[in-house]
Amino acid sequence: MNTHFDIATECGRKRAETLKSLSLEPVPLDIRSPKLMLRRLALPVSISALMFGAAAGVTLYQSDIVSQFKTMAGTLSEPERATADAVAVTQTEGEQIAERSAARNPLPAGREVTGSGFVVAPRMTAVFAKYEGRITRIAVTLGDPVEAGQILVRLEDAGARFALEQASAANAQAELVLAARRIDLAQARTLLDRTEILAARDATSRQALDDARAATERASNAVAQARQSADSADLAIRIAEERVAELTVRAPFAGTVTRLEARVGDTVLARIDSVRESQSLLTITDTKSLVIDADVAETTIAALKPGLRGQAVLDGFPDRPFAVAVLRLAPVASAEKGTVSLRLSLDGPPDGIRPNMAARIRITLDEAGEPTQ
Repeated sequence: MNTHFDIATECGRKRAETLKSLSLEPVPLDIRSPKLMLRRLALPVSISALMFGAAAGVTLYQSDIVSQFKTMAGTLSEPERATADAVAVTQTEGEQIAERSAARNPLPAGREVTGSGFVVAPRMTAVFAKYEGRITRIAVTLGDPVEAGQILVRLEDAGARFALEQASAANAQAELVLAARRIDLAQARTLLDRTEILAARDATSRQALDDARAATERASNAVAQARQSADSADLAIRIAEERVAELTVRAPFAGTVTRLEARVGDTVLARIDSVRESQSLLTITDTKSLVIDADVAETTIAALKPGLRGQAVLDGFPDRPFAVAVLRLAPVASAEKGTVSLRLSLDGPPDGIRPNMAARIRITLDEAGEPTQ
């Protein structure tokens, strides 16, 4: 009995040792060295510490600002704090209104439109000789005032005078031929009248009557041809007279001689052969109808229109300002300068004003930005 129990006990003990030897121990997943693992863990810890420090600094800064604001607010009474808040709101609204106004109408703070330009003479012309000729006399000097039709320069052209004499002779000859043809026509008509009387009495033949009628017709045609020749001769003489008359150069309108290039003895070209102003005899300028052409910023064009009044001053007369008025605005702006040109009439300019003088203009606008008329 005991022998069997011992055998069973021994068998159980051996089975337990076998099972114990077959059990599995948990194996670590990371078998790397401990130093490498510590370095890997240090990186996220450091980053977290930096972020925490920055957040703490920002919080402290904000807390400091808040505390300062609370300290200032604590030193003010309730009415003073309300007044300060209202002033802040008013200033903010004023800045917004000013920005919107500047965007709508970018004019200077003084409600003025300023610009600069030059005095211009709209009526100015270079005087040329219509036909070629040699200058024999100059009747004016630089700066002289002249009237319309006044003699300026005299030229000489022998060919033009010979052409006039020839045309006169041809015209006289044509008149003589015309007179002769009229006599022939009168005789032919007299003969026709007599022949018709005789033919009515049967005192002449039918052939004689037809011949008289044909002779009268030929004489009438000859008179018409002679009259045409006389008209052509008359036209030729008028052309020759016009060419001779143009040898005397006259002023086209009243003004002042502002340039004089003519010299006695010079031979000038005909107008058709002269293409440059330097080939002209002189220049006449109407100094009584001067204007100012000025440039202003194109951003001010919305406030400008004809009829606008302002003031101008010349660099040559800085202490004598005078009134101006806008006549018209240029149809295009200058892409290079960003400006628009204005033409202004002058009201009471100083004595001695001259073309090409520099001028500064100022146009005042009312508070609403409208032009002062």
